[in-house]
Amino acid sequence: MPEPADRPMGILAEPNPDRALLASLDGVVYARHPVRTHLVTARDDAVDVVRRYATPLGSDVAFVAVSERMVAITQGRSYPMSSIRPGGLARFLVRFVTRPGYGIGLGTPETMQLAISEIGAPRILLAAAVSGVTKPFGIHGLFYRIAGPQAAAIDGPTSYTIAPYNQAATLGPRDPRAAARRLADALGVPVAVIDANDAGCHVLGLSPGVARRQVEGLFADNPLGQASEQTPICVVHRVTWPSGEPSPPEPKRRITPP
Repeated sequence: MPEPADRPMGILAEPNPDRALLASLDGVVYARHPVRTHLVTARDDAVDVVRRYATPLGSDVAFVAVSERMVAITQGRSYPMSSIRPGGLARFLVRFVTRPGYGIGLGTPETMQLAISEIGAPRILLAAAVSGVTKPFGIHGLFYRIAGPQAAAIDGPTSYTIAPYNQAATLGPRDPRAAARRLADALGVPVAVIDANDAGCHVLGLSPGVARRQVEGLFADNPLGQASEQTPICVVHRVTWPSGEPSPPEPKRRITPP
């Protein structure tokens, strides 16, 4: 398979490296075609990007999934780490963050500062307090349940992220539901704005015509990847599968979150 830099732009016929193209869900087979784009920046409009690279679309398209990071970047919500000035509260709270093993999350003072600025110190403090009390009893995940999806959607820099975002922190998209509807109107098919990684998928915004469970199930194994693939869009097709032939497996998380 060609290296990511050698792959063409647009809807790809092959899956990303080490990922699967086909998957089954509730007895239906789907093909999840990654869409390779140019390096998206704040100068781009998300609608222009999907129109340029994810069309034309056929009648067998179930929906289109769009990375929440791409939407956020086009909204100007990605910041160089060097431009973020963490306060004392962020530096204090980050000492208690357990990194999940599939990204940075709020595990740096800079990303913690973004969370405090975006969500508010009282809610972050409440989430941290509840998490601190319950974690010794083996109860995990309450921090992000209390802090909310906007905290969970904050992306920090990793060594495997494509430059320049390997030195940037990105907030979740502003009003992801409205963004999904705007993209759906432009494409004429349902759209989901997703936050996916190797620990699973969370839908941040949906247009009418597609179910949260369907999207999160089909993207549980993170078919778009999160490194240098440069494929922030996925076109999901329904596939007519030959009768009697074994179906592809249902997607499974590649790693188990703590």
